[in-house]
Amino acid sequence: MEVSPAEITTPLLPKNEQSEEISELHQAEENSPLKQVALTVPTGDDPSLPVVTFRMWVLGVISCVLLSFLNQFFWYRTEPLTITAISAQIAVVPLGQLMAAKLTDRVFLMGTRWEFTLNPGPFNVKEHVLITIFANSGAGTVYAIQVVTVVKVLGFGWAGIFLRYLVEPAAMWWPANLVQVSLFRALHEKEERPRGGVTRTQFFLIALACSFAYYVFPGYLFQMLTSFSWICWIFPTSPLAQQLGSGLSGLGIGTLGFDWSTISSYLGSPLASPWFATANVAVGFVPVMYVLTPICYWLDIYNAKTFPIFSDELFQSNGLIYNITNIIDSSYHLDVAAYEREGPLYLSTFFVITYGVGFAALSATIVHVLLFHGREIWQQSRSSFQEKKMDIHARLMSSYKQVPEWWFWLILVVNIAVTIFACEYYNEQLQLPWWGVFLACVVAFIFTLPIGIITAITNQTPGLNIITEYIIGYIYPGYPVANMCFKVYGYISMTQAITFLQDFKLGHYMKIPPRTMFIAQIVGTLVAGSVYLATAWWLMETIPEICQSSSSVWTCPSDTVFYDASVIWGLIGPRKIFGDQGTYGAVNWFFLAGTIAPLLVWLAHKAFPNQELIRLINMPVLIGATAMMPPATAVNYTTWIFVGFLSGFVVYRYRPDLWKRYNYVLSGSLDAGLAFMGVLLYLCLRLEDVSLSWWGNELDRCDYASCPTADGVKVLGCPFVY
Repeated sequence: MEVSPAEITTPLLPKNEQSEEISELHQAEENSPLKQVALTVPTGDDPSLPVVTFRMWVLGVISCVLLSFLNQFFWYRTEPLTITAISAQIAVVPLGQLMAAKLTDRVFLMGTRWEFTLNPGPFNVKEHVLITIFANSGAGTVYAIQVVTVVKVLGFGWAGIFLRYLVEPAAMWWPANLVQVSLFRALHEKEERPRGGVTRTQFFLIALACSFAYYVFPGYLFQMLTSFSWICWIFPTSPLAQQLGSGLSGLGIGTLGFDWSTISSYLGSPLASPWFATANVAVGFVPVMYVLTPICYWLDIYNAKTFPIFSDELFQSNGLIYNITNIIDSSYHLDVAAYEREGPLYLSTFFVITYGVGFAALSATIVHVLLFHGREIWQQSRSSFQEKKMDIHARLMSSYKQVPEWWFWLILVVNIAVTIFACEYYNEQLQLPWWGVFLACVVAFIFTLPIGIITAITNQTPGLNIITEYIIGYIYPGYPVANMCFKVYGYISMTQAITFLQDFKLGHYMKIPPRTMFIAQIVGTLVAGSVYLATAWWLMETIPEICQSSSSVWTCPSDTVFYDASVIWGLIGPRKIFGDQGTYGAVNWFFLAGTIAPLLVWLAHKAFPNQELIRLINMPVLIGATAMMPPATAVNYTTWIFVGFLSGFVVYRYRPDLWKRYNYVLSGSLDAGLAFMGVLLYLCLRLEDVSLSWWGNELDRCDYASCPTADGVKVLGCPFVY
């Protein structure tokens, strides 16, 4: 990282005086105790670099707006694409350098406390980091519309409370941040074009153009490339073969996806995932998808053959889709008499198993953190009130003004008060009473720390959505909107806190002043929320069949699962499905299994402390590998794991020079090219209702994969089995 000699008196204006030498910060023997961090994160800092600049605000806000729009735009598609901040991180470099070269360096309001300049010098890495923080605000898509109000900001409160536990300790290293740190260093090192090769910027532009041009095929001309299920072609009339081979409605055996949106839709870019994390997902995915699900289905457990093997739909006992409108009254409450007439609700085999796995992952997370990190949490709690040992990065950051903790408490209290007011004033619509808001906040407070620890160490985030749905569903059944609100306040605020904490750790590594980070996150959150809402409103008004099963592109898979969960946990309630009055009571044993699994690993670790393999076993990550299914499908996982294996293992091991130079650049260019072509196709063709109808645009072509295989079950479009 190049050190600037400039010293700053105001955020936007450098002085010509030489800064003091800071060589004591570059002692070779001082570094992080973690090898991965020591090899990636620089141990120096130059406090004189301008941070809050005109370039930062312009490029940061533009990046936030673009990513918010693109991610919300793709959120409703059958294969929703998540455009990560890495795309913006790479794309803004030439723009920042252009602004540094062309903008005037004239000083405005000279001699006053408000003096500033549009061009304080070369485009530097700290500006770049803050621009990326802005972009991160628009990089998330999960439940984006549900958090455009005070809920997203509520996460700031939880983040501030747990900064000392999840950002300051060296052991909380946040692997995903190392990808961005290494990319920052690569982009800001002076680079010469290698002989016979291309620079990173040239490679990015070439790959961007190729990705942009290619997506016209899976995005419009040949949509079957999304899920290439060749087994269904060989057996066009066999429900069994299509259950095995369908990538969208079955087990996805042999299915390939030649569409980057298929590969990176739910799990993010496999090129940005470290190999150990990819391997963890693979080890957790295979037994659930290819062992447990087929066994339960073909043994006909819970009349499994009456329903599809893989589906997020809700069913009646005869295999037909449940008509929810028949059991709900005008106030969106459960009509108990109507429910008794219609009969109990049934789920597909895989849907039931994913809920069971979610139960296990929840209990495994709590037990794992207590066993493996309980002592560290206790020691960190005690050291918070004492003088504590700091690593090199924490020591460097201590020279900056910290964000007062009361800022976070103020945000937390104000947002809770506003939320309670909204729930009371609009109680007929939101259904959630005031005590439900407090209970949701308690749940978020309890689980933010253990889930944050898992994320900070393994790069995998166990979900909290099931426990929030379970709790309010038992306490307050029959109110689906209340269940959704409780889930949003308890689960979404926690996930937002994890996102903010990860950004704070990135700023910690790159030595960004904490108060500047705080302001960038606040502004980025407000901008992103506004764009999310405007984009969703526009799409709802312009796409007639959005979120309808009749649409081939705009099926809203994640929102469909969100709706199903509101019916299962809110309208009907867990007691009538997973409790003593329900069909799937045995699924609760997964809680016990999840409790025992990390205990066995802990005992094995104590018995064989020198076994490296045992230390790598992380049961919450393994058990929770399929947390994104549904709405994610088999082809999303199989292709993601395959590409992750090629990148993280094969290329990294046998061509590390190419991997280090181009891997992350390729990831960003693929995201950006696909995003730009996807929006262009929509604006030029979809809005004008110009489409192509031929067999290559029939997704999957596995029509019988969603058919039941039990005798005597009649479903429209499926063969009848006698």
